[in-house]
Amino acid sequence: MGIIAGVPKERVAGERRVALVPELVPKLIQRGVGVVVQFGAGAEAGFRDETYAEKGARLAEEVFEQADVVLKVQPPAPDEIEKLKEGSTLIGFLQPYSNAAGIQALATRRISAFSMELMPRISRAQSMDALSAMSNIAGYKSVLLAASRLPKFFPLLMTAAGTITPARVFIIGAGVAGLQAIGTARRLGAVVEAYDTRPVVKEQVESLGAKFAELGLDAKDAEDKGGYATAQTDEFYHKQQKMMFKCVTGADVVIPTALVPGKRAPVLITEEMVRRMRPGSIIVDLAAEQGGNCALTQPGEEVVRHGVLILGPVNLPSTVAWHASEMYARTVVNYLTHLLKDGKVALDTEDELTGGPLVTHEGEIRNEMIRERLKTSGAGTAS
Repeated sequence: MGIIAGVPKERVAGERRVALVPELVPKLIQRGVGVVVQFGAGAEAGFRDETYAEKGARLAEEVFEQADVVLKVQPPAPDEIEKLKEGSTLIGFLQPYSNAAGIQALATRRISAFSMELMPRISRAQSMDALSAMSNIAGYKSVLLAASRLPKFFPLLMTAAGTITPARVFIIGAGVAGLQAIGTARRLGAVVEAYDTRPVVKEQVESLGAKFAELGLDAKDAEDKGGYATAQTDEFYHKQQKMMFKCVTGADVVIPTALVPGKRAPVLITEEMVRRMRPGSIIVDLAAEQGGNCALTQPGEEVVRHGVLILGPVNLPSTVAWHASEMYARTVVNYLTHLLKDGKVALDTEDELTGGPLVTHEGEIRNEMIRERLKTSGAGTAS
């Protein structure tokens, strides 16, 4: 057997996912990778220790010291970083834009750390796009949250007591989460309208049975070369707020999904918009973890303002832990397989699929954008 991949139990409060599911253990073993799983690592997601063992994994009290590659969901805590073997490999969601101390510590330990958030959105990387996989779940769950709390039915109903008109749902952003939210809301019978700064997604929105809101705004360079949204000017966002006023205030449910990597989420829903919404309406802010698209969002909380319920959920994928773990684990295993050569991790940093998510390597912070961010924050760089 060549290298060993270790799967620790996640320690962040509320995190129920696991980075490797039993069914994928044989895939790694076939590539010459041994698998060691910490006792109870998959329990919160519904995967028993004995199932890992049946698939060929070894169970242990601790995995960091013996693993050549560590597979995680959340960033490692400071004490976990200290336990990592020097020169080992780490793959997971590392929150590189906000985790300066952690990234610096990984560089100091000479860890080759890959952040799944930085996976380039190119055709070769589709099976490794963990962020999109989790966004699918967030979009789906956001609609269920809204439907369970809205004091109205979602679908049109013809009853003996009269006709019930369908709920009106407005989705802001037609990326992965937005499109899944559109599809889920339509399956529940709502009338759905959606808006995105990229007119090119109009066809996708309409193919799901929703109406595309034409606001007449010209967004410059709405995507970066990696396929992620780019920030617009304050003037653009101000115009956008004015144009969306009617769409927001006319909806029973508003689900904003606009995120810009490494930046605070743009404020698209003002307090005045909330004040003009119908009492009992709901906002499910999928940008809450980055400050929120609504000016009144409280991350991780639910608040009522002007009669409107505003939900600021964080880590929604963890609430669907079984399937979220399956989906995430597939992207991680696919990525680790990409990095392997003859049973060992072999890095071709000239390959954008390898170099893009690589944050730290050989004692250095390799991602230029993250390096500049750390300089700005005063964290410096490792030598």
